[in-house]
Amino acid sequence: MTLAFVSVFFGLALLVWSADRFVEGSAATARHFGMPALLIGMVIVGFGTSAPEMVVSALAASQGNPGIALGNAYGSNITNIALILGVTALISPIAVHSQVLRKELPILTAVTALAAWQLRDGEITRTDAVVLLCVFGGLMVWTIWQGMQEKADALGSEMKQELEAHAMPVRRAVFWLVVGLVLLIVSSRILVWGAVEIAHEFGVSDLIIGLTIIAVGTSLPELASSVIATRKGEHDIALGNVLGSNLFNTLAVVGIAGTIHPLAVGPEVFNRDILVMAALTLSLFIIGYRFRGAGGRINRIEGAVLLACYAGYTAYLIRTVLVPQA
Repeated sequence: MTLAFVSVFFGLALLVWSADRFVEGSAATARHFGMPALLIGMVIVGFGTSAPEMVVSALAASQGNPGIALGNAYGSNITNIALILGVTALISPIAVHSQVLRKELPILTAVTALAAWQLRDGEITRTDAVVLLCVFGGLMVWTIWQGMQEKADALGSEMKQELEAHAMPVRRAVFWLVVGLVLLIVSSRILVWGAVEIAHEFGVSDLIIGLTIIAVGTSLPELASSVIATRKGEHDIALGNVLGSNLFNTLAVVGIAGTIHPLAVGPEVFNRDILVMAALTLSLFIIGYRFRGAGGRINRIEGAVLLACYAGYTAYLIRTVLVPQA
């Protein structure tokens, strides 16, 4: 049991570190090959920070642990909105100027509705998974087209400054891209093994482990990058990380896991977790559509409300699931 706990903590630490190296290497490599800064911010960084969720969920699905696969994806979405944006807004209100991010908000809401519709029967079939991947592919094409059409955008400007501040030679960039990816896979295997062992020992479902420990752990890259970006005044990057990550989790992470192995889960995923994720996404959509003009922001009060929602959700899991006899 001690080895399992050590595996979880070591796996999480290595996962976060390798994800950071992977994103930095990927962004720098893309920059060397001429990818526009806006696209790097939307695709490489936004989706790259979700690489831990993708690898962990894919491994969990291949090993027959659908609870970890889905719990990790949907739990990360809840964590991204409620915990990460809540903490980030408390540190510094998040002002949003990017037109691209405003366009992504209704898309994220629609994608969340699709996820809820697919889980109404308690299963993600391979057909469902293929649909998710097709939608993801279409969004990627749209994202690239949008990035090529935008003449100037706040997200692109902020990303260009970040790339210039962390420039590295192409060989070093490729090195960290490869090393980061390899260590992501290794650390994910260690993490999943430890999490499954702990769940079995304490009689806790894989789903709860995925929704809590693993979801928070795999979301640490988003937390770190969002807090750092906001403290630098790069607010569009902070929100872009969350929007890109949630789109990637809902479509690609669940889609890849479901293609590997159909994901059957209990009704609580739809009745509890999907509803919480949908409510938080809708709240973000409502907040986002106040961003008409240059002065929109997620203020500290809204950040505190989001954080309180996360605390309440986690407390509910502990009270009704982890300690059902209390």
